[in-house]
Amino acid sequence: MAKDFSTMEDSNRSANADIHRVSDPARRLWLQGGLGALAAGALSPLLAGCATAPFDGPLLGFKPVPVTDQDTMVVPEGYEAVAIAAWGEPVGVPGNMPAWRMDAGNSAADQAVQMGMHHDGIHYLPLDGSRRGLLVMNHEYTDDGLLHTDGMKTWSAEKVRKAQAAHGMSVIEIELKDGRWQMVRPSKYARRFTTYTPFAVSGPAAGHALMQTAADPAGRTVLGTLNNCGTGITPWGTVLSGEENFAFYFDGPDAPSADQRRWGLRKTGFYRWPEHDERFDAKRHPNEFHRFGWIVEIDPFDPASTPVKRSALGRAAHEGATVAVTQDGRAVVYSGEDARFEYIYKFVSRDKIAPGGAKANATLLDHGTLYVARFDADGSGRWLPLVAGQGPLTAANGFADQGAVLIKSRQASDRLGATRMDRPEWLAVDQKGKTVYCTLTNNSNRGAKDMPGPDAANPRANNVMGQIIQWTEDGDFDSASFRWKHLMLAGDPANERPEARGNIKGDIFACPDGLAMDARGVLWIQTDAHASQMYKGEMKGFGNNQMLACDRTTGEVRRFFTGPVNCEVTGATLTPDLRTMFINIQHPGETASDRSDPANPSKFSNWPDYSPGGRPRSATVVIRKKDGGVIGT
Repeated sequence: MAKDFSTMEDSNRSANADIHRVSDPARRLWLQGGLGALAAGALSPLLAGCATAPFDGPLLGFKPVPVTDQDTMVVPEGYEAVAIAAWGEPVGVPGNMPAWRMDAGNSAADQAVQMGMHHDGIHYLPLDGSRRGLLVMNHEYTDDGLLHTDGMKTWSAEKVRKAQAAHGMSVIEIELKDGRWQMVRPSKYARRFTTYTPFAVSGPAAGHALMQTAADPAGRTVLGTLNNCGTGITPWGTVLSGEENFAFYFDGPDAPSADQRRWGLRKTGFYRWPEHDERFDAKRHPNEFHRFGWIVEIDPFDPASTPVKRSALGRAAHEGATVAVTQDGRAVVYSGEDARFEYIYKFVSRDKIAPGGAKANATLLDHGTLYVARFDADGSGRWLPLVAGQGPLTAANGFADQGAVLIKSRQASDRLGATRMDRPEWLAVDQKGKTVYCTLTNNSNRGAKDMPGPDAANPRANNVMGQIIQWTEDGDFDSASFRWKHLMLAGDPANERPEARGNIKGDIFACPDGLAMDARGVLWIQTDAHASQMYKGEMKGFGNNQMLACDRTTGEVRRFFTGPVNCEVTGATLTPDLRTMFINIQHPGETASDRSDPANPSKFSNWPDYSPGGRPRSATVVIRKKDGGVIGT
């Protein structure tokens, strides 16, 4: 999620869990139901959006919860929510499990094996059905006022190293024991990916001149991943993660190039890493800037595997990546670029998904075609191919080869005339219906001076509320065209201002961000109104950020969960039996200035520990029905 700076145990296990079943030492992850079952919706509870077993009764069977501005979690009657795996907890690396210190006194080395800061996208991958599995999650960014004992009072190489260790991703093992989910520690699967973990570069941009640096003249190995937001799970059992606002980590030259300006490089970034890590100084190392903004792929089942940046999927301020499967078994990856006036993409693999799990599909996402979306006013749309040599993507226009097109995907999309969207973030796929949903969080600059005005897909000027758009492919997921409409405009139907009114049927919300579809077809919507927006003006009455459930057949929306003060509710994944949902709470208590006060860290929130003077911590939340039933019923 961008910081806007201006998921019947026995009856379902065979259909859902077997596809991700693992046994050691060899992985048997896989396609026990074949690609036909895969395309029919048996990828996981939050990958396909098609129930593989019957569920009786209405989709939404819970009483909605009210809005709140209290520092707590609220779930429907008959449910419970418990926080686990908070920032700073050891992930469970054998022999290296330093305990969390409430005074933020952990070292950079400690943080490198502890849960990172500001949890975001999350996925559950079964080891033993709905009783034991792995959670893979992102850690988007750091609040240095909380991360260090004295906040930003001083600055040092150790602080930079600790901040970099708090970014990235975590893999943890969890199990359901005595009716409660808990971390398994130690675990052979436990792993952290940080801003200094080596990542291989694959695809057309690997080795490209624009990817080469003094430290990596081959242009094929990048240290680290950062600002990781949304996640996606692949049919072969790996996890995809988007590198979003990478530009904010770099210091730029006094006179940035046109390329650097198009990507938002500033003279001084939002972080002070360049003072002690010169690779983030774009004046000295301009190509390092090109080495972030990719979708990365990790194999959580193999702790020795090398993570990969998949350049064929394009460089962007990626929120995440969501996978669909064509009828003939090829992978289609949808992604949104969470920035004002940026784009929605899809990648169609050249080859079919192969049986055999991650190793058999190690290069699948390196070959195929990347497209960008154009939404036309008549409700039709086109997928425009980002291919070097086609149309305006010529050497004369700065696109000498496919690597250049992918590295400069924004400029290429500009040339093709793609539709500039209101911060496209998470996507959810209805595999059976060939329909895709995408949250457009907001864009208060829509229609401002010298900015693009409203259009059919982005219909409101000064768009503070956001919307959810949907499209259905004309045929299979590899189609070149589609039909689109809005699922809903966020806001309050009773608001006097048209740009804030919305057309929600049910419980109001603003700033849709996280999005997931479960195996019953329920669409889960999560919100991210910034602290500077909450509780005042047009946001008054919306309360803390929340998660809602939408019945797409009726359009009804019900509020299912509200989070603590000033948090973002993000990420949703379910166990195969649909009886446990995991979500993440990010940056509880965050101030409007985005830098918390180390002298008073619990000024706004001390969730989840509620320790006097304690530091608020991002954490994973486990939601279950007290009677053990299916979530949402």
